[in-house]
This record gives sequence, structure tokens and C-alpha cells, in this order.
Amino acid sequence: MRFLVRLVVNALALWLTTLLVSGVSVTAFGDGGTTATVLTFLLVAFVFGLVNAVIGTIIRVVAFPLYILTLGLISFVVNAVLLLIVAGISTAIGFGLHVDSFGWGIVGAFVLAVFAWLIGLFVRPVLDRGRA
Repeated sequence: MRFLVRLVVNALALWLTTLLVSGVSVTAFGDGGTTATVLTFLLVAFVFGLVNAVIGTIIRVVAFPLYILTLGLISFVVNAVLLLIVAGISTAIGFGLHVDSFGWGIVGAFVLAVFAWLIGLFVRPVLDRGRA
């Protein structure tokens, strides 16, 4: 259940990011109808979660000294690289996330993180209520 909620939160945050950041966009598969668009955002959010869990963990462990040296500011660069990796994977599939440049990747990753955090603030009490 928590996995599905986090998937929807990330998809919603990605959708809001594409509305706000002009250098980040998502191309829906098929005819581009509402269902296709929603499924595309969910698929891209799923790929982003996988990339973040696997590659992101490796990058964060290797870059740990840089995190300390830059007081965590390197996380903007790491998240932008992860976003660009997801864009590359989804472009190889034929639809999905498109990031115009590395600079837009940094802005998009920051906005995506802020939106995911804000949406998570509202969703967390609902999830915690189900545990009790």
C-alpha cells in the first residue's frame, strides 16, 4: 500500500513539476489521451523510483565525502543526474520524461523534491492513521 501511495505522490509531483518548469516535459504514449498521460506519469514515477533506489544509492555512497565537503549541496547535482538518467531511459522506451539540459535537470530535480515533500506532508497523516 505504501509503495502505491508513494508512486502516486511521485507521479503527482512530477506532473506539477512539468507544469512549473518549462525545461522538463513528459510525452505520453499512444494517442496522448487522459488515461495514456496518467499511465505515462505513473510509469515515469516508477522508473524514477527504481533509478533512485539502485543507482542513486550507489552514487550517494560513492559521493559521501563530497556531501560532507559541500554541506549537502552536491545533492542537487546528484538528483539532476538521476533525473537525466530517467529521461534517457524513458526516451529509449519511446515516451516519457524529457529534460532540455543539465541546468533544467537541477531546477526540475529541486522542484520535484519540493513538490514530493509538500504532497507527502498531506499524505503522511493518512498513512499513519491506517497503521494505528
